[in-house]
Amino acid sequence: MSGTADGADRLARAALSRLTEPGDPRVAALVAELGAEEVYAHARAGRDLHGLLPELAVRLPGCDPDRELARAHELGIRFVVPGDSEWPASLADLAAIEPLQALGGAPLGLWVRGPLRLDQLGRSVAVVGSRSATTYGGAVASDLAATAAREGLCVVSGAAFGIDQAAHRGAVAAGGASVAVLACGADRIYPAAHRQLLDFLAREGAVVSEAALGGAPTRVRFLSRNRLIAALTQGTVVVEAAVRSGALNTANWAARLHRHLMGVPGPVTSAPSAGVHQLIRTGAATLVTSGQEVLEVLGTAGEHLLDEPRGRERSRDRLSRRHQRVLEAVPLARGAGADSVARTAGLSLLEVSSALAALQRSGYVEQDEDGWRLAALAHD
Repeated sequence: MSGTADGADRLARAALSRLTEPGDPRVAALVAELGAEEVYAHARAGRDLHGLLPELAVRLPGCDPDRELARAHELGIRFVVPGDSEWPASLADLAAIEPLQALGGAPLGLWVRGPLRLDQLGRSVAVVGSRSATTYGGAVASDLAATAAREGLCVVSGAAFGIDQAAHRGAVAAGGASVAVLACGADRIYPAAHRQLLDFLAREGAVVSEAALGGAPTRVRFLSRNRLIAALTQGTVVVEAAVRSGALNTANWAARLHRHLMGVPGPVTSAPSAGVHQLIRTGAATLVTSGQEVLEVLGTAGEHLLDEPRGRERSRDRLSRRHQRVLEAVPLARGAGADSVARTAGLSLLEVSSALAALQRSGYVEQDEDGWRLAALAHD
């Protein structure tokens, strides 16, 4: 284990990781106040701390942090804690905000499988969304992730079906780095169908969990996991999320942490995009439609700037306002005299005659025995 964290502190945090549920703000507050060693000592001695003892006591008989860390080492999993050089400084922001749905606080430590170090996530983006992704949503998520990865950003997601899977695969296909943050133990494969993906990320990127080894995925652990996805990254992109979606919980954490929050719009009739549309409509999220727009939001001042989209410029757009006014007064089919054009344009005959001559030289109008009419170039 690289880093400088105290061994006793690491041992105590490993024990508390087993004894407590991820994201319990009571535990985070006690550890911040007393230190992990003292909290663990109180638990072993049977001394209550703010009503936590009954919950800790249930798991205490089977808690052996030495064995836990040894088992992790055998599996190629490291336990990263505050004080290690690998510990992401961005997680400290979690301690400064109020809990959400009774969850919050900085994690006790993170179980990590894979070579990518967590302190290398300074340039990163989370891409999250619906498990029941549409073809459109999956394609957009993959493209966003690929674009971000090619620019050196690490793509972080939750390895779930749908948008998460598309984001990981997009980043990997582009030759970039990706991290999966799980709601179960880092030694488990969930969902089982993503074994190949998670094994690849464990070889080339990282698989991260706050839950102890062997921990099962539960609804509460998914919610607590979401705050880590938001806190580890510079910003979160939501691609497809219904009005009741776990991805919106991640978005909520991103906003509370003052991270960039972005949303990809879908068809206005699409229920899977209704939650994203609400984020955009209320101003909570910035609308993005491409990976380049994501890069512009996350970039430093002057970086990844995009040109505003404009329609194709026509040759007549380069004419002066007066000449455009005259051109608009010239009939399309049947010719008209210069005096008729002048009346339609509301300009003097002298000015119109001069303008018509110039427009004829440029190929916009032509003259025959009936008078002036538009030439082919004027239709461009």
